[in-house]
Amino acid sequence: MKQFLFTIAFGFIACLLVTPAYAQVNLRCADGTENCVNSIQTAVPFLRIVSDARSGAMGDVGLAISPDANAIHFNASKLAFVDNDLGLSATYTPWLRALGLQDVYLAYLTGYKRINEVQTVGFGLRYFSLGNIAFTDINGGTLGTGRPNEFEIALTYARQLAPNFAVAISPKFIYSNLASGQTVNNIDISAGIAGAADVSFTYNTKLNVTQNPSNLTLAAAITNLGTKISYTKSINKDFLPANLGLGAAWELNFDEFNSITIAFDINKLLVPTPDTTNFKDKSMFAGVLSSFGDAPGGAGEEFRELMYSIGVEYWYDKQFAVRAGYYTEDQTKGNRKFFTVGLGLKYNIFGLNFSYLVPTTNQRNPLDNTLRFSLLFDFAAFDGDGE
Repeated sequence: MKQFLFTIAFGFIACLLVTPAYAQVNLRCADGTENCVNSIQTAVPFLRIVSDARSGAMGDVGLAISPDANAIHFNASKLAFVDNDLGLSATYTPWLRALGLQDVYLAYLTGYKRINEVQTVGFGLRYFSLGNIAFTDINGGTLGTGRPNEFEIALTYARQLAPNFAVAISPKFIYSNLASGQTVNNIDISAGIAGAADVSFTYNTKLNVTQNPSNLTLAAAITNLGTKISYTKSINKDFLPANLGLGAAWELNFDEFNSITIAFDINKLLVPTPDTTNFKDKSMFAGVLSSFGDAPGGAGEEFRELMYSIGVEYWYDKQFAVRAGYYTEDQTKGNRKFFTVGLGLKYNIFGLNFSYLVPTTNQRNPLDNTLRFSLLFDFAAFDGDGE
């Protein structure tokens, strides 16, 4: 089992080093069609893992749902609309637990503080542990042990530009140590370091404000836009998982006790599609621009790169929540498809969320049949005197 983990941590780097600079990607299937597997490749994919158990129970939606401390992952601009003065969240996500692994996990700690009626600051710390791994050479010889890990530190500033419109920027530092100190083909491997930023926007409006108000929220976010990353001194660096997300959420308040939210997200990686040229030579900005029209399969393949999430959340008396959702992407672009369910409890300043993932294909998911949970603390309703 540890050898399996070694493959995860070490194989990615090995592939980067042994693949020719202009490797040919076979885009035509054996049956003559062109809808072959051609998923987008990025480094540090842990940045895209949804760790918030609330969103994890709603099919991974999160761009436009009501704000809490976990908003920094999806759309930090929502923090400009939070009702409380201070909030914290801690989430634990087991990884590959279906394989019996106990030391592989994602931990996520976030928080925010309102400065005044229009400004909020926040932070996020994401840590991904791949457990203890025994490194071996090609002949199975022992090369020692290691504990691969990755982390992200993010700060955010969110501000209302109008009563219904807010923006945010979130600079972040990324560190990825998968096999530091090891060598592949006599090339030394070191930790990868990168810098990035998120830019997000939220438009929040009220409908039927006289009776049973409803909330319609629209959101957009560009995340993980930053420098490329490498684990060696090679100039051939890899893209971060830059992403464009568009989301909408409609909250319906039936009475003072019952409400339901329906949310929908669309995501697209802003990374070049693998083709028959060295797509990794592109700069970060060139990669973002080309990502909208570089798929070898044309417009049809570009649309297959979209990822869809839909979720539903029911609250009773703002204290008990039931959630469900569905996530899907094309079979040629990762083929992740799953249902999610979960519960939420809130009492005074304390909140607790659970989520459970149910796969709908034969393809295994690292979160198959795994229970995730988040703790939230919201302190004091904001009184508007924070100037």
